[in-house]
Amino acid sequence: MKAELLYEGKAKKVYRVKDSQDELVLSYKNDATAFNGVKKDSFDGKGRLNNEISSYIFDYLSNENIESHFIEKLNETEQLVTETTIIPIEVVVRNIATGSITKRLGIKEKTLFTPPLVELFYKDDALGDPLINDEHALFLSDATRLELDEIKEMALTINTVLQKLFSEINLTLVDFKLEFGRLEDGRIVLSDEISPDTCRLWDRTTQEKMDKDVFRQDLGDLLHVYKEILHRLEARS
Repeated sequence: MKAELLYEGKAKKVYRVKDSQDELVLSYKNDATAFNGVKKDSFDGKGRLNNEISSYIFDYLSNENIESHFIEKLNETEQLVTETTIIPIEVVVRNIATGSITKRLGIKEKTLFTPPLVELFYKDDALGDPLINDEHALFLSDATRLELDEIKEMALTINTVLQKLFSEINLTLVDFKLEFGRLEDGRIVLSDEISPDTCRLWDRTTQEKMDKDVFRQDLGDLLHVYKEILHRLEARS
């Protein structure tokens, strides 16, 4: 099914599909990176876990009428998606204060954001994915103001849906990063991945961190945490 490699990022490889004009294969890697690639390691089986978790979540979102690029899981480490032109804006939704925002704005750790905060970052590794405002986003992308409002509204809707899902498996969705892409017809849909690499998740009972912060902060066994998330998701099905 796979043809030539189009792109290799920190977490995935992207391949074109043979005899298809608009489909891609995402191949999840075992690599883990943090601090814009400064910290790196590899964990045997991480790619499978992220693919399984992300595929489960995209299926769940589809059932909640949220459109994405996801088509189907192909095997343990790969999924088939519709090709989109990625809009170079990372959308971060924050429900609870932690991480960079506490240092940047002096907000107390674990402050609840009601309503949730939406932040925009320019998707550019060389610049360190800097925080931007709406005017920057409009200048740096081809999105219109109406589309930017739509993207932020979609992110908040996804937040509500995912909060419900994670609550059902005794996890708190603290914050998460989304990317959006444009289909050939111009419509904007959710793209990239949703996994413990892109979400901050805390166990609702113990407050244990259940995401890539385990790797960032050397808190324990990353694979054990990701396996536990997948186990909880599969157990609810």
